[in-house]
Amino acid sequence: MALEIERKFLVRGDFLGDVSSSSRIVQGYLAASPVASVRVRIYGEKGYMTVKGRPGESGMSRFEWEKEIPVDEALMLLKLCGGGVIDKVRHLVPYEGHVFEVDVFHGMNEGLVLAEVELESEDEDFSRPQWLGEEVTSDVRYRNSMLLKHPFTKW
Repeated sequence: MALEIERKFLVRGDFLGDVSSSSRIVQGYLAASPVASVRVRIYGEKGYMTVKGRPGESGMSRFEWEKEIPVDEALMLLKLCGGGVIDKVRHLVPYEGHVFEVDVFHGMNEGLVLAEVELESEDEDFSRPQWLGEEVTSDVRYRNSMLLKHPFTKW
C-alpha cells in the first residue's frame, strides 16, 4: 500500500521532442465513488488492477494500491466497465530529475492533453518545462473517472 503524490497540469506546447517512450493505455472503472475507485487498465502489453482512495484536501495525495494482472483478465474485466473506457497514449518525458507522464486523450476526450508528475512530498520543488500549462490538480473534471462521465468534448 502506498501514498501517491502527484500534480496535474494542462499541456500548452510541444513536448514530443523530449519523449523517451510512449504506450497506449485503455482503462475503465469497475467502481467509482467519492470514497474510492477501482480501475482496470491495459498499459502497453500489461494489465493492472488499481484501487485509489479519495484525494486529500490539496488534491495531490491519495492512497493507491496497484497489482499487475494477466492481460486476458484485464480484457475481460474491461467488458464489465459499464461507463466505457478511457483511451489515451502516455508519453514519458524526463525533465530535470522528474519524469512527466503526458497523456494525449482520444475518443470522447480528444483534444485533451494532461501532464502528471509524481513527487516525494506535497511541498517538493520541481522544475517546470516550458510546455507545462495551468495546474489542474484540484479540478475534479480532469480525473479520469470523471472524464468518463463528463467527456472533454462535451464541455
